Amino acid sequence: MRIKTSREKRILIFKTTIRWILYYILIFFGYIFMNSGSLKKPLVLIPMAICIAVDNDRLASTFTAAVCGFLIDMSCGKLFGYNAVILAAFCILTSLVFEFYLKNRFINVLIATAAASFAQGWLDYKFYYEMWKYDDVTIIFRTYTIPVWIYTVISSVFVFLLFKLINHFLMPKEHLTIEEVINNVKR
Repeated sequence: MRIKTSREKRILIFKTTIRWILYYILIFFGYIFMNSGSLKKPLVLIPMAICIAVDNDRLASTFTAAVCGFLIDMSCGKLFGYNAVILAAFCILTSLVFEFYLKNRFINVLIATAAASFAQGWLDYKFYYEMWKYDDVTIIFRTYTIPVWIYTVISSVFVFLLFKLINHFLMPKEHLTIEEVINNVKR
């Protein structure tokens, strides 16, 4: 590994700080968006947490997922911490899967977002409605849970493009030395 100069370290710290500030500004605007309008709107904080988990380490993505989960709880009027636990677990899993197996591609992020948002919606439906044996509870699943899931998956397209743009300019790029390149070519 090449030794970085102090100038490179300062640039790295500056870019990382700006990137995380932009992440949390977008999360704040996503929270505002979720609190405005009708009940049928995408849970944009789920794709945001997934996109952050794809490109960052497990600790940072878990903390950000927990923050997003708490904001979803406040926005939807759910038990405080319910969505935070679900989203943190999915972001840990997503971070691990993308670190070891998958590449950061649009279709992979779309599938991860679809799985996380469907699991969140399904668990929400099971614990808040079906468990209590309300009458005609399947209407809630058909008219609210499924459309919100579809809107969330569609919104992940725009969220992915926005985060891809931020990461393109502000994500630190790894420099390889000549020895590392030669060793990689031999393999």
